[in-house]
Amino acid sequence: MDGGSLWTALALVLVIEGLLPLASPGGWRRVFAQLLQWRDGQIRFFGLCSVLLGLVLLWLAA
Repeated sequence: MDGGSLWTALALVLVIEGLLPLASPGGWRRVFAQLLQWRDGQIRFFGLCSVLLGLVLLWLAA
């Protein structure tokens, strides 16, 4: 992976992350408010699942 691929991947993350607030700001606000109610362990578990899913997708794409 070269530097250009890394910047492309980062740009795609930003595009995907911006879709929900763009399409439904009220829905995004409700989701964010619910996330604030989660305990630290729940957030860490969600982060771990996201990392593992990302690694699996990278492995499948390679």
